[in-house]
Amino acid sequence: MELRVERDALADAVVWTARSLPARPPMQVLLGLLLETTESGLSVSGFDYEVSSQISVDVTTAEPGRVLVPGRLLADIVRALPAQPVELRLEGTRVVLTCGAARFTLPTLPVEDYPALPAMPTTAGSLESDVFGAAVAQVALAAGRDDTLPVLTGVRLEIEGDQLTLAATDRYRLAVRTLTWKPEQLDLSATALVPARTLADTAKALTSGPEVTLALATGGAGEGMIGFEGGGRRTTSRLLEGEFPKYRSLLPNESSAIAEVATAPLVEAVKRVALVAARNAPVRLSFSADGVVLEAGGQDDAQASERLECGWEGEPMSIAFNPQYLLDGLGAVDSDTTTLSFTGPTRPAVLTGKRHAPGEVADYRYLLMPVRLSG
Repeated sequence: MELRVERDALADAVVWTARSLPARPPMQVLLGLLLETTESGLSVSGFDYEVSSQISVDVTTAEPGRVLVPGRLLADIVRALPAQPVELRLEGTRVVLTCGAARFTLPTLPVEDYPALPAMPTTAGSLESDVFGAAVAQVALAAGRDDTLPVLTGVRLEIEGDQLTLAATDRYRLAVRTLTWKPEQLDLSATALVPARTLADTAKALTSGPEVTLALATGGAGEGMIGFEGGGRRTTSRLLEGEFPKYRSLLPNESSAIAEVATAPLVEAVKRVALVAARNAPVRLSFSADGVVLEAGGQDDAQASERLECGWEGEPMSIAFNPQYLLDGLGAVDSDTTTLSFTGPTRPAVLTGKRHAPGEVADYRYLLMPVRLSG
């Protein structure tokens, strides 16, 4: 095996693929990156029996072959190489890498023991990569991080014809995004629960191409697996098992009060007021026709307050939120105006962008549980 490749192209491929390598694999060979060359190019692959990653790289010259190299070591090396073409060749059981005056000799892992990468499931449809990346980022932030509740660490994908809905919740907040996509079959109906961290990393990495193809096994071989492909990159992931919460029943159909606030000033005000909030302490928001007053701190501690203008429809009301959860939602709304809909001071609030017409449902909704105020 021998190849010559541009340094930036190799570094991009190796660093991206190495990110998914397991820290404590069940087999040592899973710490490796599989480099396979043909006359047409190089593929770099990683696999840990849960997630597989593969990327194609154009090379100047290549001699067909395959080799398994310690992945994180190779990633560290290529990141540090000078901006010159890289030559890589297999000499016995070692790989020799040269770039300009730099020369490295790496051990190899037994390539014959490396498991075969899973095949991509059946293509379900496609959508613009930047739209997909933005939607995943808006939703994945609400996924849980407690591995003892694995169902809540995932993002639920629901496909109904040309509608794709993503939802995630950690019990304290819920994010839902609905978008239009191009299904392979107009009557397609399917659901999948994808690990949120894997989905977020994948969506961010696939924005280099114009479109993302989503592949989903709905029965038979490959069931329980999802695949994504775009920009010369391909990822497969096992799906999470379990019953995702029936989140639609949590989204209120009506509201008793509505606030419209400029997003950027509200974000800055929350950040300032939260400086005096103790760990896990809430920020209080009091709404009235005069605007909204943000407060934090206790009688015996530092205190802060700030008033902002806002549009308000309803009776005066005070409600409190975890400041970081509130900031996450405001950042995900992606609008210069945020609409907050309320059904009561102890009921969840729903954050959306600019106000929609009656009966019209927002593409993105962020439901946030309030913190109960003492007294």
